[in-house]
Amino acid sequence: MDGVTVETVRVESDDGSGVSAEARAASAKWRRHEAVMLCFGVLICVAGYAYTGLSTTGRIPGGLAGFAASMVCLALVPHLAVRRWAPYADPLILPLAVLLSGLGLVLLYRLDYSYKERFNSAPTASGQLMWTVIGVAVCVAVLVLLKDHRWLQRYIYLMMAVALVLLMAPAFFPGDTYGAKRWIFLGPLSFQPGEFVKTMIAVFFAGYLVIHRDALALTGRKVLGIRLPPGRQLGPILAVWLLSLFVLIIERDLGTSLIFFGLFVVMLYAATERGSWVIVGVLMASVGAVVVGSMEPHVKGRILAWQHPFDAYKPGSGVSTQLANALFGFGSGGVTGTGLGQGHPELIGFAGRSDFILTTVGEELGLAGVMVVLTLYGLMVQRGLSVALRSRDPFGKLLAVGLAGALALQVFVVAGGVMGLIPLTGKALPFLAKSGSSLVANWLMVAVLIRISDGAGRGRIRPGP
Repeated sequence: MDGVTVETVRVESDDGSGVSAEARAASAKWRRHEAVMLCFGVLICVAGYAYTGLSTTGRIPGGLAGFAASMVCLALVPHLAVRRWAPYADPLILPLAVLLSGLGLVLLYRLDYSYKERFNSAPTASGQLMWTVIGVAVCVAVLVLLKDHRWLQRYIYLMMAVALVLLMAPAFFPGDTYGAKRWIFLGPLSFQPGEFVKTMIAVFFAGYLVIHRDALALTGRKVLGIRLPPGRQLGPILAVWLLSLFVLIIERDLGTSLIFFGLFVVMLYAATERGSWVIVGVLMASVGAVVVGSMEPHVKGRILAWQHPFDAYKPGSGVSTQLANALFGFGSGGVTGTGLGQGHPELIGFAGRSDFILTTVGEELGLAGVMVVLTLYGLMVQRGLSVALRSRDPFGKLLAVGLAGALALQVFVVAGGVMGLIPLTGKALPFLAKSGSSLVANWLMVAVLIRISDGAGRGRIRPGP
């Protein structure tokens, strides 16, 4: 709006809490809106669960009451925690997380039926529900224990050390999972450390860039019309580039390396506002991808499958049929889809319940369903960026940008892979896919965003002159 600026002011209230009366009134309104949207999300998920049972078995599923009670608890408990420990938080972040998690449970329940019929495989929806409960518990624990997000800034180097250990740990475990080393096995338990690393790295980058952003914003030499950063300031991005290449070469994990490197470039640009960092980052990522893609057989195979997906039907091609079947699924879904339970997503094989779960959405809910899911992700990213704009401290701003950017990058590399836009990465689609590590890590990200937004909301927003 012309001639109008918006500023955030901390105003002492009558009770000395440091929160304005307007902020308290807005808090009550936001919590009411949050409760209404949570009820709406729970109703959508329960209706989807009932419809799936009717379409696959011809009757309402016997576990409908239990599923409805579980969804009510998964929405009510974090809502009460937000009311108590983060009353000024953004009202849309929690409903989006609950709705996406509930849709993931519905999709897995639908896929369990087809996978049991075709492959006699064990159900996974109950396990995903358990991990959802754990993720929500982690979210509540963070809200209770983390009173101020700025506390994280004290331990950025410790977090980075732990993140590096977790990131490199899968390389030292024997064997791999579907061609990539991204799992740590501890007896009967296993988890993907890379899912938690993205949050730790976002914390480190936010703290590091707050301290060094002035030096990183210095003007360097102009090469081929592009003004590059100073040579000594290229050290951080070179170190991140080499580390991402290590992950790509040793662990053959294309998705984690793309998210890791892309997150650093996004946060660099947000901190310095220099487009040259983005150009340098894209060039370095392209060089690394070309070099590794020509040397590492697993990565090269994914690139070939992306370039020629329908060669999978040629004898002796060695190309997996997953991407081709996924493209056929998207095509057969049309605009409105075949209806939940009326498609054949089991033709994808073992990955139909992980990164290729979006194919089920495209086939049975159509283009409309895919757009709804992507819009939900887009709204969550937008809320993260909105939190960054409203946050009063530089660390909170950059951390919110980093968390929102990490979510956007993961959705892009997964959705782009199954749609044939980029090579497959094997990462789990956030909240929807079957993956306990990813689910818990994403709920951890939600908790940190809620805490930052609560700090940003403890002020009064008024129009300036």
